[in-house]
Amino acid sequence: MAHAEKIFERLKTDHDKHRELLDKLLETHGETDERERLFTELTKELKGHAAAEEQALYSTMLRKPPTTGETRHSVAEHHEIDEMLNDLAATDMSSGAWLTKFKSFEHRYRHHIDEEEEDHFPDFEQHLTEADEEHMEKVFERRKQEEKAEAEVTPEKKEDAKE
Repeated sequence: MAHAEKIFERLKTDHDKHRELLDKLLETHGETDERERLFTELTKELKGHAAAEEQALYSTMLRKPPTTGETRHSVAEHHEIDEMLNDLAATDMSSGAWLTKFKSFEHRYRHHIDEEEEDHFPDFEQHLTEADEEHMEKVFERRKQEEKAEAEVTPEKKEDAKE
């Protein structure tokens, strides 16, 4: 299972980068260039990672009946996280509402990646074949770069931000 360890370590490396970006964003104040830059980087990272993870890992795990429930749960969480990111992008960064929403988002995302690393990945690893592992390795990096390059940071209008 050396390949499986490799793909899961790659996903964890991304998660660690995401944690670092979240920490840096929590240190920012108001609508600054730094906050905008970090938020843009985080958004592109998360959207690229989620799309690649879904195509490489979750599409594989959906074909394994024992992991279908966990897989659907994680994919649904990806959708929630994406919606939260879009709402943050549509919220005025200088408002207190942005920070409140960001803290809620940060808590939700950390829960998601902790659950993946601690619960899902070890379970998934038990059900992977060597062919699955090779597929995941090939697909993940290629898709992440493509998706990250195409990711939109502000797909909603400011007036569409949730209260």
